[in-house]
Amino acid sequence: MKKINLLAFALAILSSFPLLAQDEGAFSFSGSVDTYFRYNFNSRNRFFANDDNVLAPDAPATSFANAPGFGLGMVNLIAAYEGEKVGFVADLVYGPRGADAVFNSGGSASIVNQLYVYYNVSDAVTLTLGNFNTFLGYEVISPTGNFNYSTSYMFSYGPFSHTGLKADFVLSDGFSAMLSVMNPTDLTELNPFGTYTLGAQLGYDNDGTSAYLNFLYGDQDGSLNEDFPTNFGGVSAGATFQADLTAGFDLSDEFYLGVNTTINTTGAGEIISGGDIQDLDGDNSGFYGAAIYAQYATSETLSFGVRGEYFSEFNGGVGALPTNLDPNGDASVIDLTLSSNIAVGNLTFIPEIRLDAVSEDTYINRDFEAQPSLISFLFAAVYSF
Repeated sequence: MKKINLLAFALAILSSFPLLAQDEGAFSFSGSVDTYFRYNFNSRNRFFANDDNVLAPDAPATSFANAPGFGLGMVNLIAAYEGEKVGFVADLVYGPRGADAVFNSGGSASIVNQLYVYYNVSDAVTLTLGNFNTFLGYEVISPTGNFNYSTSYMFSYGPFSHTGLKADFVLSDGFSAMLSVMNPTDLTELNPFGTYTLGAQLGYDNDGTSAYLNFLYGDQDGSLNEDFPTNFGGVSAGATFQADLTAGFDLSDEFYLGVNTTINTTGAGEIISGGDIQDLDGDNSGFYGAAIYAQYATSETLSFGVRGEYFSEFNGGVGALPTNLDPNGDASVIDLTLSSNIAVGNLTFIPEIRLDAVSEDTYINRDFEAQPSLISFLFAAVYSF
């Protein structure tokens, strides 16, 4: 009888949860599943061994959707609670796209895309603590938030996620602001370096027009220590600074235009030589770029869009392009991507043609010769719930 009474008591407590949630806020569960097919028109459709003898596909050097043939994206599961004052988001990812998104995580956190709590201090101030996706850039990790299925170079080599504390402020007349202090970029579950990154944003969103000016500054790999000369391999980069502008315009009910431009620079840093820490000579390295996103909806279920991006690396860059082939360590690429979104209920089909034209010979053609351009086709299916 005691067991029955305890079970009845537990059931009564559990049955009261929906009423409490209804009074104080709302739980939600959402997410997506995506998969795709990829084919190169003017290159081999297989993996090959690069100069480091690492198997890699002949594909654009951007994030996600780079496997030849039929490939998998990810399962994205998001649980959230939104209350009047407090709430949380637990965003989990499984699959190749998710693994690429949380590449600097390990252990149990290797499936965590976002994990944060927030507190609405007032109608004008919200504090957020935890791991959240980046505020920089036009594109996002989830394929449900992008019109194009493949991603841009600026998105791929900017930050993905941050862990820290941020404060969002509602100003007036559509203006907003944000300040944050965070771990080094993409170190989502801990801070092994003891350095922090600062972030800031000034935003405007009103009547079909939005614009966000973003800044990020901080040491991303820590400082060298003479007592531990092997720390960081004896070399440490300087501080990273990134400025980014994202804007969007509803030019009509059918036509939308988005804009993104960014610049990212990292100092030369320091090295341990002869037991002493010495500053490295040389200019900053990094990248800059600009992109437009034009989208036209012919109906509620069919729309077309194009992304045109110019991306350039300087003084060795960040590893996106073969800058080693240029005497100044520079390289650039033009990415033209034409996509369509075909909606069938909650399922969206995304056929896509993409051209990547690089300033250096980057890809391998069918005759095993280096070439500067690649034309590829993608067909993706994204289900959201």
